[in-house]
Amino acid sequence: MRDICLGIGRRYEIHFVEIGMEEDHVHFLVQSIPTLSVSRIVTIIKSITAREIFKSHKEVKKELWGAALWTSGYYANTVGQFASAEVIKKYVANQGREYRELYSAQLTFDLDL
Repeated sequence: MRDICLGIGRRYEIHFVEIGMEEDHVHFLVQSIPTLSVSRIVTIIKSITAREIFKSHKEVKKELWGAALWTSGYYANTVGQFASAEVIKKYVANQGREYRELYSAQLTFDLDL
């Protein structure tokens, strides 16, 4: 998952600040360019990760009876006046008992993500 996401980041200018997981779901803290909407970012991440996981781990698709890897929903928040990157990272980390961080990077303000 980590390697797939980092590849997405290089291709689509989506900077993964943190990737974490629990038993049945994944959390991403991402930063991107303002021309990408939140829904577009989610679509990019979900579609490419599902395609790559199904391609390299065919048994996953069989276990899901050929169904989708991701649900249709998602939660999104933005870093700004009322939610800093640290507040969102704490929210993500406190979502479950078994949260495991897979990747962490610095939030960047560089225009050349």
